Amino acid sequence: MAHYVAPYKGYLAGSLAFNLLSAVLNVFSFLSLIPMLQLLFGIDKNDYTFIPWDADMSLKDILLNNLYYYTTQMMAAYGPSQTLLFIGLFLIGTTLLKTGSYFASAGIMVPMRAGIVRDIRNTVYTKIVSLPLSFFSDERKGDIIARMSGDVGEIENSITGSLEMLIKNPILITCYIAVLIYTSWQLTIFAILVMPLLIWAMSAIGRKLKSRSLAAQDKWSETMSQLEETLGGMRIVKAFTAEKKMVGRFETVTEEFRRLSVRVSLRQASAHPVSEFLGTVLIVLVMWYGGTLIFSETNIIDAPTFIFYMVILYSIIQPLKDFSKATYNIPKGMASVERVNKILGAPNPIKEPVEPVHVDGLQSEVVFDDVHFAYGKGQEVLHGVSFTVKKGQTVAIVGQSGGGKSTLVDLLPRYHDVTAGSISVDGKDIRTLAISDLRALIGNVNQEAILFNDSFYNNITFGVENATMEEVIEAAKVANAHDFIMESEQGYDTPVGDRGCRLSGGQRQRISIARAILKNPDILILDEATRALDTESERLVQEALNRLMTTRTTIAIAHRLSTIKNADEILVLHEGRIVERGTHDALLAADGYYKKLNDMQQL
Repeated sequence: MAHYVAPYKGYLAGSLAFNLLSAVLNVFSFLSLIPMLQLLFGIDKNDYTFIPWDADMSLKDILLNNLYYYTTQMMAAYGPSQTLLFIGLFLIGTTLLKTGSYFASAGIMVPMRAGIVRDIRNTVYTKIVSLPLSFFSDERKGDIIARMSGDVGEIENSITGSLEMLIKNPILITCYIAVLIYTSWQLTIFAILVMPLLIWAMSAIGRKLKSRSLAAQDKWSETMSQLEETLGGMRIVKAFTAEKKMVGRFETVTEEFRRLSVRVSLRQASAHPVSEFLGTVLIVLVMWYGGTLIFSETNIIDAPTFIFYMVILYSIIQPLKDFSKATYNIPKGMASVERVNKILGAPNPIKEPVEPVHVDGLQSEVVFDDVHFAYGKGQEVLHGVSFTVKKGQTVAIVGQSGGGKSTLVDLLPRYHDVTAGSISVDGKDIRTLAISDLRALIGNVNQEAILFNDSFYNNITFGVENATMEEVIEAAKVANAHDFIMESEQGYDTPVGDRGCRLSGGQRQRISIARAILKNPDILILDEATRALDTESERLVQEALNRLMTTRTTIAIAHRLSTIKNADEILVLHEGRIVERGTHDALLAADGYYKKLNDMQQL
């Protein structure tokens, strides 16, 4: 957390200064009030004379003597009643300054607190978008959302909300203890000997808060994950009339979360009454010990000074309680920090080269050379795949589901890195290229058309800066999308809904093709772009794809062999290996695996 606080050191210094001023004013108001009231009510009968400020005496003695002197002069001039009014106005003035300083210290912390939370959210989001795709296959989206919302919110409430108490209370406690020691070191030593009991009881309450809070936050993540899964699979839930089953699952999780939350809240709620009780025990013990000192007539402390001592001692109880509250909140917040740090500390194996090579286009070819790949420490998915795609060529990849086709094309934009072998663009290993340059060369049209909850215009221009409306319309026309866009209520400004839910599958796919056309990439990756479409939509999408592929280097994954008959080369991938390669006609003539696939589709 320290590096998030560092940019706000100025706010921190201002808060420290105002809190220190508030503590000094608080002590001074009590210190000056008691001796003046002693004179006012005739408790002190001494005759005071003014002592010069540079006299050879301690500052405390000079200050107290002159304070008494001015009070006696005021009583002689205005009378006791008027003097009492002046003392009240003096107390009002010092209290106004004290509360003003406190408000200033709290006000300074507000932008600091809000800024720290904003910085944490921005850092987490930046880290999320920079992580490789493999991270999201291992993590639940609901859990990531819970960490961005619930855990960051808990950090705000528990840690940044406690920053003010952590700054103010140590200052108040230090000032009050210094005054207590100065007033009577004997009483203060006795209080300090008793105080460890208070501290031990407070720490005993807070010990298990972190672990229990971590368990509660994990259960909250599970709740969010179930909600996210339900929203994403609502069609299946209703189709299988599984509403009661889903509600039961959700209620089980929320009941577990309720149980854990109750235990955390009860332990947290016990902090105030326990500290209140132990504070009263401390006051009573010190009062008893101070009373014995007064009654013993040893002159260690007199009754008025003892009253002042007790006022300051009682004043220290509230900062101690606030400080203990902060020490309870912080372990709870640290549980959330650990969960957020799981994202921030997630390793990213896709490294930007130290001195990246920059490219601005494909000049000759893309080469896959003896490529091997495995997810993590699992079994290899690809085994020694080698092929070349010349500029302007279309290479198609076919084969069984789960054979490694999508994994193979995901290696080109470095969504994953090869575990052995290499992939090169114009003779340069892609691991030496700037990642942004490499991905700028590539356009993707996937089986699942991923759209954002925005307008047609913003979805088509996604990732393309400064595109004109004329360019967007031209891209939409090439993608066979312009007509249905213009038929919508607001044309290109019409929202497409969450993930394009207001559009049919064919319309979503044509918008994603328009997006790829506008990007105008040198290399085009088509990952079963027409697989989930009906015949009419497939025809329209295939027409758009044919226009897109004519001037580009294309790697196409296809299940429907009719869509890749005209490819320059077809690779048949089976269990991570290329088992056949050639043109459509040559592979049919070879009467091998490709011929079997073709015959099954014809049937």
